[in-house]
Amino acid sequence: MFPLERFHTIRGRRFLLKVEDSFEASDYRKYEDLRGEVWNVPEDGMSGIRNMMCENFLHEGSSLFLGAYAEDAGGGLAEDAAHLAGFSYGFIGIRDKSLGYRSPENLWFYSQYTAVRPGYEGFGLGVLIKEFQRDVLLEALGIGRVVCTYDPLTAVNARRNVGRFRMDVLEYRVATYGEFGGRLNRIDVPTDRFFMSWDLNGDAARRAEAAAGIPAAASKVFAVEERMLAARSGRLAFEVASGLKLERLGEFVLIPIPRDFYRMLDETAVDDPSVRRVPVDWRMTTRQAFKELFGRGYRVVDFLSGGEPPSGCAYVLRKAGG
Repeated sequence: MFPLERFHTIRGRRFLLKVEDSFEASDYRKYEDLRGEVWNVPEDGMSGIRNMMCENFLHEGSSLFLGAYAEDAGGGLAEDAAHLAGFSYGFIGIRDKSLGYRSPENLWFYSQYTAVRPGYEGFGLGVLIKEFQRDVLLEALGIGRVVCTYDPLTAVNARRNVGRFRMDVLEYRVATYGEFGGRLNRIDVPTDRFFMSWDLNGDAARRAEAAAGIPAAASKVFAVEERMLAARSGRLAFEVASGLKLERLGEFVLIPIPRDFYRMLDETAVDDPSVRRVPVDWRMTTRQAFKELFGRGYRVVDFLSGGEPPSGCAYVLRKAGG
């Protein structure tokens, strides 16, 4: 069988990536505890720990649990909750429901959770976990496609999913999870999501398209300005979206997003409606842009980040047939 663990040394610190294979139900509690710490939505839990154990593909089910464990200050590295720095969880599903499980090519893997514990975000664990997931799926399970959802306004996910792994956007889903709060969402901001597809064997056409570069004539479909706002931590600068224009567009267009939407959600959670409205305006403006442009035959081909503020982050869309 494919090796179930992998070591990395990052900035002098060791990390262990490990496929969970325990037959002890108690060993699965650490995944739910970390999910709770990251999302902070107590009413939205994973399965019970006994069920999680049975779901494991190494046991009776079709789920894959991956843990990322961090070396402690004393050099210790154990597979326990105290050392768990990140995890990923997902399960095997089917693409064409009429075909069902009759063909291996109809199988895909739904990646439901990938999380890194606060304080470990700077080690690149999100990418390493996804790369390990890819290799396990290909070599141990023979699965060549992953699907997942993520918030299109989160640049950290866009850089990884679109910019690095070249995932394809299959759908724009409106308010996918209803009223969903917690640390990474806010109940008054609709939970729109991209539904993504990741070809684990690589899409040469997508990579070649991205490598060709984006024409300088590519224009943003709305304006972004920085504005000082009375936020929770004091007066802070945030990007504000305005002036959506979807007429007379070229082959390539740019849809900007905030540099740090999670921070924006947290800092604008104040009583002043004009401040609180800022992330809602981002959601509604980008929702209209994506849905209308997808309807015209545009698709996401790349993600740009690191540009000068405001709006140094943007999706690149290209019209099909261009």
